[in-house]
This record gives sequence, C-alpha cells and structure tokens, in this order.
Amino acid sequence: MKNLKRITDANLNRAAEAARVLEEIARFLLDDKDLSEKLKHIRHKINSLQEEAYEDYLHARDTENDVGVDIANSDNRINIENIFKANIKRLQQALRTLAEYSQTNKQNVVLFEKLRYETYTLEKIIWDRLKEKYGRVKLADKKLYLVTNSDKFNSEDDFLNAIASALEGGVDILQLREKTMPAKKVLELGRKVKQLCLQYDVTFIVNDRVDIAALLQADGVHLGQDDLDVKSAREILGANAIVGVSTHAPQQALKAVEDGADYIGVGPVFATPTKQGRTPVGLEYVEWVSKNIDIPAFAIGGIDLENFQQVFEAGLNRIAVVRAIMNAKSPQLAAEELWENIQKTNVPLKCG
Repeated sequence: MKNLKRITDANLNRAAEAARVLEEIARFLLDDKDLSEKLKHIRHKINSLQEEAYEDYLHARDTENDVGVDIANSDNRINIENIFKANIKRLQQALRTLAEYSQTNKQNVVLFEKLRYETYTLEKIIWDRLKEKYGRVKLADKKLYLVTNSDKFNSEDDFLNAIASALEGGVDILQLREKTMPAKKVLELGRKVKQLCLQYDVTFIVNDRVDIAALLQADGVHLGQDDLDVKSAREILGANAIVGVSTHAPQQALKAVEDGADYIGVGPVFATPTKQGRTPVGLEYVEWVSKNIDIPAFAIGGIDLENFQQVFEAGLNRIAVVRAIMNAKSPQLAAEELWENIQKTNVPLKCG
C-alpha cells in the first residue's frame, strides 16, 4: 500500500508541476487568458486530490531511497517548443499512470482520464499557437545552413553519419536536397534525416518537393524560381511552415518578399559545380540584398572558410554551404570551424 501511495504522490507532483509550466507558457508567452485558465483548472484539480490525503502521501514519500532521482534527462538544446513538448507529455503520462493506479477509486479514474483527454486538445491548440508566434521567428538566430548532397557517399549510412557529424558541429538549419533521387527514396531518406534534425534541434527543410515536405511534416520547404509559388506551398503546408526561395537578382528578391517568403537564398555568389551553367551573382548582389531586403537571407554558392568573410563584409551574416561541409573529411570539424569563425566576425547583423 505504501508503494502505491509513493507512485500516486510522485505522479500527482509530476502532473501539477507540468501543468504549472504549461500554464505559464499560456499566460506569459501566448498572453491567452482562456488557455491559462483551462490549465489552471487542471492544476487545481490535481492539487485538490493531493490535499485530500496530504499526510498519507507525505509519509509515504521516500526521496532519499528513490532509485530514479539521479537519472538525468537527455541534453537537448533548450527552446520554448522543447519545453512545451516535454511538459505536455509529462502531464499526459502522469495522468495516465494515475488512472492506472486508481482502479479501486472509479471516480478518480474517470477524472484522470477526462483531464488527460482535455490535454490532447490543449496540446494541439497550444502547439499551433506556439508555431504561429515562434516557429518562423526561429530563423532569426540561424546562420549556418547545410544543403545536403548524397551523390559522393558510398552508402546511405555514410551519408547519414556525415549529416549527424555536421549537426554535431553546429549546423542549425538543414535542407534535404536530392534532385535526381526518386520520390519514394527521398521520402524514406527524409524520415531518417528528420529524426537527426529532431535529435539535434535543427530546423529541417525539404528542397522543391512541397508534397514530400508535407508528408514528412518538415519545418518547411525551399523553392526554386521554377517551383510552386509561395502562396500555394503555404496552402499545402500550413500558415506556420517556413518557405524559402532561391533568388539570383533584385527583382526576384523583391517578389519573394512580396509573396510572403520567410527567407531567401542569395546566389550563387561564387562559381560552384552544384549550379553548373549558372553565372555567379557576385558580391554586388549580396550587398544589394543586405541594404534592401529585411527578411533573413542566406548567401550560397561556392562559399567556404576561405571566402565567407567576403560575404559578411558585403553585408549578409548568414551562409548556406554544400561542399564545404559535405565533402570535408570530417563534417563535424568543418562545421565547427565555420561556426566558430562566423561567431567571431565583427560584421553587424543587417538582415532578418
């Protein structure tokens, strides 16, 4: 009986703590009185059950001998979305556990199940609100964008290991770009790449294929000049999806902004085999974008450790690379070196 009370006590505390964290998100970050009150109601219901048998739970508590106290959580990069996901799941799991261990009290079983189902509805509402408010804002701190290319790798495992290595090194936004791969294969590969991006808390973008981005529930899509337009892509992916557009001239950049793009690619700045036959736009266009475009802009095309500083001096503080990382002997070291040098630059933020 004491162990049952220990389980109940632990999960009541866990549920109340998670509900409090979620309540503060609704109250202070979303400024939503209705959501805040609903979460407060859940927390008060849980607290009232604790009060009913407060001394029993207190005497059953044995924190010193709890073997789970020292088990640490995984070291994820902290952001508001991760905090929300961790606590909504924590609340739901605690309520499920409480329902399972309350079988002798049918009234409590019904209450815990009712509260749990309420949290499923709240989860969707709050998540959509957070994505609306913070999703695309996340681009504001992204500076090192990796565009993948699997052609040079002997196996899928080698390719995925290279991506994991690059993410470990500091890449903070990744685009899955596989121009010649069959759609079915891109989808299969995309699922694995997405898991890596989730593991490292990296924004995941799919090149060109809005349908595949939708199926993968990617953070967004990157469109070329001949691809689907921004409005249509957003109709498919949802209002909170990130939509980027490749641009090679001022009129294309202005149109991308007018169409509602979240960011633009600027390039190719230098000659690159990934854009064979396309004349480099040069640093002149980079400078024009830095002075005339106020959404995030990533310079791309032949950029590496030797020349990225020229891009920064021309006014853009974000770069996208392919070969500089994917072709490196150690993608992690290449990413780390680029990231460290980007952080050291004295060029002020001018875009985004």
